[in-house]
Parts: sequence; structure tokens; C-alpha cells
Amino acid sequence: MLSANRQPTLWQRIDARCQQTPDKIFLRDEHGKCLTFANYHAATERYASWLQSLGIGCNSRVAWQLPTNLQSVIVAAALCRLGAVQVPILPFLREREVGFICQQSRVDLLLLPGVWGGFDYAEMGEALLQHNANLRLQVMPADSAIDGVDGLAEYIAPAAPEHVSWIFYTSGTTSDPKGARHCDDAILSTAFGMVAALELCGEDVVPMVFPFTHIGGVVWLASLVLCGGEALLLERFSEDKFASMAAAGISVAGAGTTFIQAYLKVQRQQPEQPLFPRLRCATGGGSTKPPQLHAQVKTELGGVGMVSGYGMTECPIATMGTVRDPDDRLAATEGRAMPGMLVKIVNADGERLNAGEQGEICLKGPHLCLGYIDGELDKTAFDSEGYLRSGDLGVLDSDGWLTVTGRLKDVIIRKGENISAKKVEDAIASHPVVAEVTVVGVPDDERGELACAVIVLRAGCEGFDLGELANYCLQQGLLKQECPERIKFVDEIPRNASGKVVKQRLLSLLTA
Repeated sequence: MLSANRQPTLWQRIDARCQQTPDKIFLRDEHGKCLTFANYHAATERYASWLQSLGIGCNSRVAWQLPTNLQSVIVAAALCRLGAVQVPILPFLREREVGFICQQSRVDLLLLPGVWGGFDYAEMGEALLQHNANLRLQVMPADSAIDGVDGLAEYIAPAAPEHVSWIFYTSGTTSDPKGARHCDDAILSTAFGMVAALELCGEDVVPMVFPFTHIGGVVWLASLVLCGGEALLLERFSEDKFASMAAAGISVAGAGTTFIQAYLKVQRQQPEQPLFPRLRCATGGGSTKPPQLHAQVKTELGGVGMVSGYGMTECPIATMGTVRDPDDRLAATEGRAMPGMLVKIVNADGERLNAGEQGEICLKGPHLCLGYIDGELDKTAFDSEGYLRSGDLGVLDSDGWLTVTGRLKDVIIRKGENISAKKVEDAIASHPVVAEVTVVGVPDDERGELACAVIVLRAGCEGFDLGELANYCLQQGLLKQECPERIKFVDEIPRNASGKVVKQRLLSLLTA
């Protein structure tokens, strides 16, 4: 039962959807196995019963570091069914980070695969037990070995909307991971906004190309439950899976710049044959996009183009475009604030700036986390009005459209002058032979830092020298001092599984 001020929880939404469209396919894995909503509900109850037999119940804290497959999506719902507090962990994190997360979040049970992706998670788990006496470990058995028991506890929804149900950790590309406490209401509010912006419906098929343990994975779970759509689950993202994605009837392709660029690369190899014939739009978020990407998607992949949003672990999808927005807005902005969300731009002193002025992006509203596990972080992360200081730079125009211009920490300081890495990246990304680019500040005795452009070329294209690059950047409107002073061509730019460039790793390679 719900109290008068309580909206349905994620489990109650799942339960309702499974009753509304029980025979509709909900989940499909890369091997062709499918689950209808009715199948999903039955599996969830079975897994919940099994977890209950392991001592898991309401408010138990359960971390899970599982691949993006049918079992992980079932586990998430089963833990919702039991009222547990979930701590999803990104698969690429290892012993130091996983141990830190389990200690800080006071995890009762850690669910791991055995060996996956060439890494022995079970062995890592055993090592963690030596340093955390309160932690229990469970290597996930095969689905056929999951036995339910009689007496599954009745589901009781928490009375308070701000009840913590999730602890999501940042990926830690620039600093140690931070645990953000979230409630179901934040996840569902974000999902409602995304369903409306993308006009998602039961006919849509969406590939889960990034780790399901990312907050975006759970938001997509909620979104597809709300609209009755279908998810295609991919354990690892690779070009050899695009044919199966097309066969599944992908209609909304995500989920960020690096994924979209991979689609474009393959589409250019077969220009006469649409890669995804049913594509309505591509989605972005989690990393910045070059302004020409929207037109490339619309022209080459099809649909309305690139519909991106802005958010982070602490506040998923604060702003987002819609499938009905004009091309110039879709190309250059991350949309406008989603329903209920507030966005402001402030200077270094925290003072609100006017439209058109660049400053730090600050966020407030129903999608925002309830704070960090480490309460000390809240003191500097939130301002006196309750806004989260994002650490990102941006501009709001007079109509509320947000353009992200870079990171506060992603500024190259050359001879005391600040250079925006993103501004340089956007200029180079428009070059016809450039497939991907990132710009990194490299230490230099004379200048303090210099800008190094790390470039992946389009297939079959030849590179250029530093002088040619500088001339092109000047033509794109960069100042002379903003032009890169070093260039490196690579086959691949290092990214984490969420698609974000890991600049610290890249910097280490450049300075080795």
C-alpha cells in the first residue's frame, strides 16, 4: 500500500507493467534469448526468493558487479522487490575501488560473476573478504541453479519518497569515485522525462550498449518499463554486434558520442545499406559531442538526428533535447531543463550569471541525489540554495537552452592563459578526415602546459602535420595561442566502458 504522499516505487511500476502487457517481449540478449514481461516477473520473484534465502531483505545493502545480461536485469528487479538498497558497481573497477565502495557503503552482500571478460571476479572477491570482515560474497550461479523457496515476504513500499534505494558511484575518471545516494523517485522522474522527450513507446527497441550498472542503465530500465518497450542487452559493445542490433529492429540508438561515432564508421563502409533501418533517433549523454555530429547522424544514419541530454551520476539527465527540437538546437545544445529541474550558471564566487555568460553549471530538482555517502563532500558539492555544483562549464541562453563548454578541471593553462580543451576539440572535429579527437594539456617547462591533439583518422585517410592542423584551426576561429602545439595519431582513444575519455590514462601515455 502507498501512503497519501507516495508515488509508486520502481518495483510497483515493474509489477504493473508486467500485468498490463504480459506477453510483450521486454528483454532480448545478444544470443537471441528473450523474456516477455510475464517471464521477467516470474524470474524476478524466483531470484527474490533465492536472495531472501541468503538473508537479504528490506534495507539490506547489496552490491552487484555483473555484466549487462538477462541475469543482471533480473537481479536489479529482485532487489527492488525485496526493498534492498542496491550498490551497482561498474565492471571495469577492480579490487581497490570495489573494496572502497563496499567498505564505505557498508555492503552486506557482494554479487559477482565468476570469470568474465578474461578477469577473475571471484578471485578478487576472495581478496576483498580478507580486508572486510562484514562482507559476504556470492558468485552468481547459472540461471537454472537459482531455486526459489516458499514464503517470499510481502512487498511493503517505503513511506518516505526520499527513502534511499540506490547508491551509485561515479566512474572516477578524474578523481576517486564518490557514492551518490538516490531514491526511486529520482530514477522514475528522470525516466518519465526521457520517455516524453524521445516519445518512447511499446514499439521501440533500445540497445543497452553501456554497463547496466551505470545509473543510465537503471534509468533505461525504468523508462522501458514505463513505455512497454524492449531492451537489447549487449555484454560488450563491438562492431561485430551491429548486424544483430539491426536484426532486432533498433529504433533508438545510444548512448553517447563514442558509440555514435562507431555506428557512423560502419555506416560509411556501407553507404547504400542503412545500418539501422528502423532508427528514429540517436541519443547522447555522459560526454560532450562535436557540433557536427547531429547532422552526420541525421544524414548518414537517419531519423531526426542526435537527441542528447546533460547529466551525471549525481543528477541523471538534468536537461535534454526532444525529437521535435529544431536542428540548430539539437546540434549545439544539450536541450532545456527537464520538468521540475532547475539550472543556473554561476561564476567562481557562486554568483548567478546572466544568459549567454559562461560559468559553472549548477543543478537542482527531483532528479538530484540526496547527497553523498561521505557527508563531508556535501559541504562543497552543494551551495546554500541546494544546487549541485557540477564541475562543468556551460552557457544558458535566454530561452533556457544549455550548451556545455567544458570541465572546470579540463582547462589547459598555457603561459597563464586558460584554453578550453573542448573548444579546440570542436574545431578539430569538423576536419573531414578526423573520426575522433580529444585534446589534453601536457606539462611543458616553457609554457606550463601545451595543448596536444590526439586524433583518430577516418578509415583510409592520411594524416597531416602540425602546421596544417594549426592553419585549419585558425580557419575555424581559434586564436593562435589556442592551436595545438603537439599532435599524435592513434588507432583508439582510451575510454571507460561508459564512453568517457580517460584523460589521465592518455596523459600518462603521452608523458611516458
